[in-house]
Amino acid sequence: MIKSYRPTSNGMRTRKTLVSIATKRRPEKALLKALKGPAGRNNGRISSRHRQRGHKKFYRIVDFKRTKVDISATVAALEYDPNRGPAIALLNYADGEKRYILAPEGLQVGAKVMSAKHLLDLTPGNCMPLKDMPVSTQVHNVELNVGAGGQMIRGAGLYGTIMAKEGKYVTIKLPSGEVKKITQDCLATVGVLSNSDHRNRVLGKAGIARHLGARPHIRGVAIANPTDHPHGGSYKDKGIGRPSPVSPWGWKTRGKKTRSRKVGLKYMVSPRKSTKKI
Repeated sequence: MIKSYRPTSNGMRTRKTLVSIATKRRPEKALLKALKGPAGRNNGRISSRHRQRGHKKFYRIVDFKRTKVDISATVAALEYDPNRGPAIALLNYADGEKRYILAPEGLQVGAKVMSAKHLLDLTPGNCMPLKDMPVSTQVHNVELNVGAGGQMIRGAGLYGTIMAKEGKYVTIKLPSGEVKKITQDCLATVGVLSNSDHRNRVLGKAGIARHLGARPHIRGVAIANPTDHPHGGSYKDKGIGRPSPVSPWGWKTRGKKTRSRKVGLKYMVSPRKSTKKI
């Protein structure tokens, strides 16, 4: 659900935020880890531009592997996670251990969830192999390799749909529209991830973006000197001065494929939806 504000200032006029579903304000201390060092860097070199650490926060250790098999857990609380879009759920297992998982829609405090290697009830939060789920089940946190932990479909409001089963593979339609084959023994969690309105947020002002870890960046055509960017130069034409746009280092960016041809093509059934206008 989206919350609007009274226009008491220019920053509040257009601001829209999510109504929090959290039931607990402070995170579980044993499941926190410090975030250190600058953001967007690898061994000191910038690997992702226009990023900064932002407001000080802790990383919540989320259980993507769901290795607590055949042990019932009770949802103790739903919490806000500053490091991701969906909410997270704190589970209290029957043996006393506590863990975080991604919270799907419909998961309530006091609900029982479980991870198993066999068929379970199709209630949000239950985790089981893909081969045990019926066709048309909505899933998230899907493994790509057995035992590696969930790597796909982890964003707010996302889900994949099981389309078919054939041999040792299960076909899943991903949120991008791509249809992919995944080994039937890979684990997945039932349900649609929470905070589906996350994409409808409006920050309202640049200061909030800075707190979230975004640094300012400038358009190439607004750079005065062509030695600083291929689009740079006289700003009065408002054009890039070349047949197609390029990056600051000269390679083409319009329609350039950035995906490795070798990775993932073996298990792709159909590609993602095209965004090109005809």
